[in-house]
Amino acid sequence: MNHFELLSLAARTTIKGSLKHYNGTYLKELVYSHRSFGTSLCLGYQKKKLSEYDQVNHERYTSLVRSVVSTKVSPQTPETLLGEDTLLYGPVVRSRPAVGDPVPESLPNPYPFLDAGGQCRWPEPGPAAGTPLRIPLRRNSAEPRLASVTQVLHMTVSLEQAFYLERWRRRMTKELGPEGFAAYTKNILNRGQLFHSALEDALLSSRIPETDNEDVAGYLQSVKSVLDDVTGTRVLESAVKHLPLQYTGLLDCVAEYRGKLCVIDWKTSEKPKPYFRNTFDNPLQVAAYAGALNHDDNYDFQVEEGLIVVAYRDGRPAHAHFMDPPLLLVCWQRWLLRLHTYRQKMAAPT
Repeated sequence: MNHFELLSLAARTTIKGSLKHYNGTYLKELVYSHRSFGTSLCLGYQKKKLSEYDQVNHERYTSLVRSVVSTKVSPQTPETLLGEDTLLYGPVVRSRPAVGDPVPESLPNPYPFLDAGGQCRWPEPGPAAGTPLRIPLRRNSAEPRLASVTQVLHMTVSLEQAFYLERWRRRMTKELGPEGFAAYTKNILNRGQLFHSALEDALLSSRIPETDNEDVAGYLQSVKSVLDDVTGTRVLESAVKHLPLQYTGLLDCVAEYRGKLCVIDWKTSEKPKPYFRNTFDNPLQVAAYAGALNHDDNYDFQVEEGLIVVAYRDGRPAHAHFMDPPLLLVCWQRWLLRLHTYRQKMAAPT
């Protein structure tokens, strides 16, 4: 055997061994794939769990499903809905328009807030001289009967506010009973009167008076920081009247708040009112008082700012809402609208 034959024999032996190893590996992979495929087929043919939809008797509801999904059924339109409503409830009856004109968003000739032609003078800044002015609220039989500010606001309250007030009244009546609710409202009124009386003492003496009433003590503690900024009290619990507009009211106080002469309205509340919008109709009340004072001959000065102070019984710091001239003028316009609505209601036949 020569050299070339020896090399050929070795090559054939190597190739034969490689093919044998490759065929063995291929056969193993083929068997494994066959077994996996068979297992997957067996698993695929396992019984599937039926859902609730599959358990429904489709033959029974075939006609119903066909009627719903069929394209031959026309969809609902506003005309068909109106026809169904007419068939069920009868034809629509158009109501008659309301008697009288609707309340405008602004009056064509609003009454001025300030009395430009009067003899009023602008007050000098600083402490007021003498005792604060007090004019009692009296009814003069010789003069026409004037509407009160609180009466006008109460009779012209919005439907939304009236709804919430009535719901609150019914809830409290259900919880406390009629007699308990009456006692509750009377207690609130008494607390307010005691608080205003203590406030007058504080404004006159420039110090917080002592009291045995825990509720009043809490209110005074609440307004302590505000009282530190109030000086120069000119009016306390005094009546104002606007003869051209035929209304009257009893304001709480006129004093300087941080150097600005304001009509001040002191309020008590069980709930916090940190924002101006939480005061509801109180800004209109302040604007009505300020406008009446500016046109009342009993006062020789005019006011262009307002202040609403909300005190809390638990002694937490009160919220003071200052009303600058532009804001007070806006509230004056809204008050005129409410007064216009009140006149219309009073003139309408019962």
